[in-house]
Amino acid sequence: MFSKLVVDYIAGNEKIRDYYSHRPDIDGIKLAIADKKKSTLNRELLHSELVKQYRGLVTSDKVSNNIVSLLNENTFTICTAHQPNIFTGHLYFIYKIVHAIKLADELNDTLKEDHFVPVYYMGSEDADLNELGEVTIDGEKHQWQTTQKGAVGRMKIDNAFLSLIENISLQLSNSLYGAEVMDRVRNIYTLDKTIQQATFELVNELFSNYGLIVFIPDNFLFKKACTSVFKKELTEQFSHKIIADTVAVFPSEYKIQASGRPLNLFYLKDDIRDRIEKSEQGFLVRHTNIQFTEKEILNELALFPDRFSPNVILRPLMQEILLPNVAFIGGGGELAYWLELKKIFDIVKTPFPVLILRNSFTIVDENTAKSIDRLALKAIDCFAPLDEMIRSYVKKNAENKIDLKENKIEIQKLYSEIKNIAAKSDPTLMNHVDALLTNVLSKLESLETKMLRAEKRKSDHAVQQIQKIKMKLFPGGILQERVDNLLYYYSTYGLSFIEKLYENSSGLNQQFCILTENVGL
Repeated sequence: MFSKLVVDYIAGNEKIRDYYSHRPDIDGIKLAIADKKKSTLNRELLHSELVKQYRGLVTSDKVSNNIVSLLNENTFTICTAHQPNIFTGHLYFIYKIVHAIKLADELNDTLKEDHFVPVYYMGSEDADLNELGEVTIDGEKHQWQTTQKGAVGRMKIDNAFLSLIENISLQLSNSLYGAEVMDRVRNIYTLDKTIQQATFELVNELFSNYGLIVFIPDNFLFKKACTSVFKKELTEQFSHKIIADTVAVFPSEYKIQASGRPLNLFYLKDDIRDRIEKSEQGFLVRHTNIQFTEKEILNELALFPDRFSPNVILRPLMQEILLPNVAFIGGGGELAYWLELKKIFDIVKTPFPVLILRNSFTIVDENTAKSIDRLALKAIDCFAPLDEMIRSYVKKNAENKIDLKENKIEIQKLYSEIKNIAAKSDPTLMNHVDALLTNVLSKLESLETKMLRAEKRKSDHAVQQIQKIKMKLFPGGILQERVDNLLYYYSTYGLSFIEKLYENSSGLNQQFCILTENVGL
């Protein structure tokens, strides 16, 4: 379920040691803190803009105190980042945030001379509505049908979105906490509010008691603080050259996650977010009539820095310029492209944070847990491919013997003796004996398959149960966290669901956790 690159990173494989600064352990965090203390950071800007962002929003004292603490030189952030998917999108959105909170809390208990604040950095400038505007709730897919264009965070709640809310409400109406969660959703996702603002409010309601700060970088002054990097990208296209050099020497056994483009900035205005490209006259914005000379685009950057938006290559750099960050929590794909970026950080003299693979969870509900127990399985058995699960179960529970492994060994011994006998008469007959053995073994394997099929028919009900278990825990053959949405689990368990995630998360002990509903089996 995880790439070789991520597994090797966690294991400390030396092949990728040059692509990050510090290991994901307590010593690595300490070194990252030392690096950050040496760097320049505008804490006053960070504090003042967060105060403006939160003005008028009800939040916890813990969040307010954390915002104030950012003025202190010994306060550092533990950051995770994600786009503003509607209703938080996939479950791993929640898992990332919970992990950042847990790591900050653990570090506050361990490194008492410093203070650590969890931050959710909102990638609200993403324009991929197909990805951000869809959720799957208990197997049912819901899609926001809107004609709006540009950055999804700037899109507004329309009547189509309100209809979507009512469709989901009908689906969850019989759940214990269905009314509670949908009332909360209706109060937040109101007509003409931006997706960015609604996501901010929803995440704040879910996590303010944990002290989480929501950071929205789509901001004039935050962009202005990054204009030197944007200018360097416009005039030199420096990031592409560095990425190309990194990719050229990156170990060949690993997949390249993000190669970037010749120029890694977007132009962001009204309902436009499209790539800036070099042209004969200077620069153009793809799929528009907008063009600039170099002088004009640099003047545009000086006057309107908020109209420039970093892509996946430069977004991490903007994050680290603006935040006193020492650790970044990300999924496998995110860590893979971060590992390509270290030299970009080096060239602009910005510390590279400790990279930490987010915690993963599989949630085993009561009915699924009972089915697993009845079949004498364990939840961890369900990580095997479906065919392998079924084969293993049928062989273990078959009324008759269907494994001919020992018989095959005996036959191989017999043919070995025959081969020796034949060779004494004519050495050329040895190949003929080998061919006969291959034919016999092939027929035995075919017989085994037929016997297994017959036993499967006898175990038809159990096979169907295994299929249902597999589909519940791995919908579509992939991790549950990459399909399911929070609303179903909130409607079933209430906010105690997030509490359980927090209790079972671990900061630096990167893990995969199976959470089984307590059903008193």
